[in-house]
Parts: sequence; C-alpha cells; structure tokens
Amino acid sequence: MTGNRNEMTNRKRRHIDVCRQEDVGFHGVTTGLERYRLPYDALTQTNLDDIDLSLDFLGKRLCAPIVVGAMTGGSELSGTINRNLATAAQQLGIGMMLGSQRVMLDSAMGEQAAGSFTVRDVAPDVLLFGNIGISQFTKDAVPDIARALDRVGADVLAVHTNPLQEVMQRNGDTDFAGSLDRLHDVTAMLDYPVLLKEVGHGIGSAAIAELLRLTGEPPIAAIDVAGAGGTSWSRVEQLVRYGEVRYPDLADWGIPTAQALLEVRAALPELPLVASGGIRTGMDAAKALALGADVVALARPLLSAAIESATAATALLQNFIDELRICLHCCGTPDLPALRKLGALRIP
Repeated sequence: MTGNRNEMTNRKRRHIDVCRQEDVGFHGVTTGLERYRLPYDALTQTNLDDIDLSLDFLGKRLCAPIVVGAMTGGSELSGTINRNLATAAQQLGIGMMLGSQRVMLDSAMGEQAAGSFTVRDVAPDVLLFGNIGISQFTKDAVPDIARALDRVGADVLAVHTNPLQEVMQRNGDTDFAGSLDRLHDVTAMLDYPVLLKEVGHGIGSAAIAELLRLTGEPPIAAIDVAGAGGTSWSRVEQLVRYGEVRYPDLADWGIPTAQALLEVRAALPELPLVASGGIRTGMDAAKALALGADVVALARPLLSAAIESATAATALLQNFIDELRICLHCCGTPDLPALRKLGALRIP
C-alpha cells in the first residue's frame, strides 16, 4: 500500500512539473473558437460598469460565469495551489473544481491526503466541486465517495471520464466497460448533483448518444465538455511515463472545444454546460458563452500564479473577468442572456 501511495503522490507532483516545464498543449488541434467572432457594436448602448456577469449555477450565485478548473491534489504543493486558487475564487465570487480525490478513497491515505483538498476555511462561499474518476464511481465506493465530499465540503461532484489519459498512464484504468450503467445507478445513490466531464479530449455527440441510450434522459445535473485544444493529458501522461511523446498522434486526438460545445448543446438544449479546454482569454470565454455554454473553466493558465500566491492568482483571474466584461460591453449586450441570444458568427 505504501508503494501505491508513494507512486500516486509522485505522479501528482510530476503532473505539476511537466505542465509547468514542458509543451503539453495540442499541436495539431485547436479549440475551434478562432473560427468564430463576436459581433462588434460601435454604437453600443451599454455602460461598462453596469455589465452584469452574474448567474445562478447548480444552486449557487456566481459573480461571473467562471470556474477554476480541476487541477491537482494529493501532494504538499497541491495543497498550496488549491488554497491559493480557492482564496482567489472566494474573493472574486466564482466557482472552483478540486483535482481528483481518488487518493482520499484509500483508507490508508485518505486523511493524510485530505489536507491538500481542504479549502473551505479560505473559501466558505464558493461553488465547490469534488472530483472522482468514472472508474472509481461504483456502488461499493459510494460511502467512501460521500465521506470524501463531506470532508471537503463540496457542493457538487464532478465525475471525470478519461479513457485516453488512462491508457497513457502507467497502471491506468483501462476497463471502462459498465461505466455508463454505473453513472446512472451511482448518481441516483448520492445526495450530490453530479457533473460529467472529460479532462481535455472532449465530450461530443457520440458520448451524448451513449448517455441518453438507457433512459432518454441524462442522469447528471451538468456536463463540462472539456474539449481539445488546451492541455493534452495524453501528452502529459506520455511525458510523465516515458520522458517523451511516444505516440504523437494520440497526443493530438480529441473533439475541439467549440465543436464539443455545439454538439452537446444541440442534443441537450436545457442542460447546464461548462466549456473548458483551451479557454485562455476573456474573449475565448465570451465566444464559448455565446455558443451555448453557461460557464467556462480554465486551469493550466492559472498554475504558475497559483504556485506563486493567492494574490497572483486573483490578479490573473480579475484580468480575465475584465476582458470578458469588455467583450459584452462592445457587443452591446448588458448581461449573459443577451450575449447568448446574440450568438457568435462563424468566419467563412
């Protein structure tokens, strides 16, 4: 058990180091957001100071349609990162998603690891997402999952499905058979709303068809499409495992964020959606919101700032929010519903 614990902790630290030091982005795939533009209104009748970015999302009020994306957990540095990000989220009134809490399901590791996920003392009001992999989302694990969520004070559980990342990972989970049935069954057993997400290779129409196949209704409360074009976790895991990208085509495989967003929104017009995967600027966020997202999430752009300090993370996020506000102002849209109604234009 000690060997497994050390291996998991070391891998979490290697993830951070690789994401900071290596080129872990997609090389042959973009988000697709560059193919869209926002209508510019030179005669806008809005006041920048009055632009309303607030919304209700999964039971909480957000001051801006932003969630700090899932990043890390399980190591000492992870704890520093999470607390700095949580402090920023609390100050700005946005949401936060914790990294995978798989380590907390292990009775020998759980309490020791919990400290790296503990942020409620600095972020008592944020919309906080717990996080577990779909491979660990089983009926037998329900009590442990509930304890892990209770321990961190989560509001929502994010369940990540990541087959490509797992096959690239040493000793990763490669048996996803039955995961759809478990998603339906275990979600019904939990007293938490569940958000289904990828990790950066995209949820699109094929996955949604599978999701709806059993009952015709999604069993979950929301989806994060987590499209391709940002961080390639296939690339990250290859660098961690081999020290090189051994399978470059697999490192550039996925559904671009814009495509994933449009496909999921078309299939599920009422379901709350998060757009993540290569969201780097306020303009990216505005385009994603105009294309149908309810909120956006970003992670790796925050990593270095989160290691530095809560102040640095807050400043970066504030700039992001400021740019998003300017986009709404110069589109002539006073709030998020107006931006969604306006939409974005496909560039010929």
